[in-house]
Amino acid sequence: MEQIRKTSEQAEEVLEKISRPLKPYIPWVARTLLVSTFIEDSVRIIVQWQNQLMYLQAYRGFPWGVSHVFLLINVVTMLACSGLAISRRHTEYAVGGLFAVIVTQGFAYGLIFDIKFFLRNLSVVGGLLMLLAESLLAKRRNVFAGLPNISDEDQSKYVLLGGRILLVLLFVSFVFSGKFSMMRLVVSAIGGLSCLMVAVGFKAKYSAIVLVTILSVFNLAVNNWWTIDFNPVHRDFVKYDFFQTLSIMGGFLLLVNVGPGGFSVDEKKKNF
Repeated sequence: MEQIRKTSEQAEEVLEKISRPLKPYIPWVARTLLVSTFIEDSVRIIVQWQNQLMYLQAYRGFPWGVSHVFLLINVVTMLACSGLAISRRHTEYAVGGLFAVIVTQGFAYGLIFDIKFFLRNLSVVGGLLMLLAESLLAKRRNVFAGLPNISDEDQSKYVLLGGRILLVLLFVSFVFSGKFSMMRLVVSAIGGLSCLMVAVGFKAKYSAIVLVTILSVFNLAVNNWWTIDFNPVHRDFVKYDFFQTLSIMGGFLLLVNVGPGGFSVDEKKKNF
């Protein structure tokens, strides 16, 4: 047991040395990755405008005109809220707008009951909650009359807890999808343990770094949409998965930046 503890501490020191030069850039990179799926979705709707209209009208029963307004509102909301999120302005409105897009698109495209879509989007919502928590913690640091904003501190604990739990749901969809192989088993075991540690807030930052590493390799190896040129529809689906995974990686990087919050093992250990 003592050997495991020493090995864990050595691994943490190595990760700390590697990540120290990158720390100033992590918040910006995390927010950009988080909203990347919304930016990509906006561009895809604009480029495939007629196809999107045809699908909504022919297969989803949208009246002419309503489909136009729906798509336009989605594009404007995603681009505006993504810009606000990256620039750290009016983050609460940005999170609310992007969450509304996830829900309305799920119902509009008939994907809300697709388990893979549902779990992936819950993970993206977890990333949005991490973004909201970052904003609440930033407000808390603004001192008014020498006192921190206690209400924002309390809210951030619950938001971070919800964000941590939702973020790891992507890995659940990974474990139960695809063909079985020894590599998948090993990755699922390491990733599953890291997900559990993130959820309970034990060594959460380092576990989040492990998950970002695993997801980076998985995304490049499996969701390599740029290699698909024979089937545009399949390419769009793989591209969608690629950018959603980037968004969830952004959520994990935000966890690395802000920490697991008050409702975590890591935070409780500080009190002893």
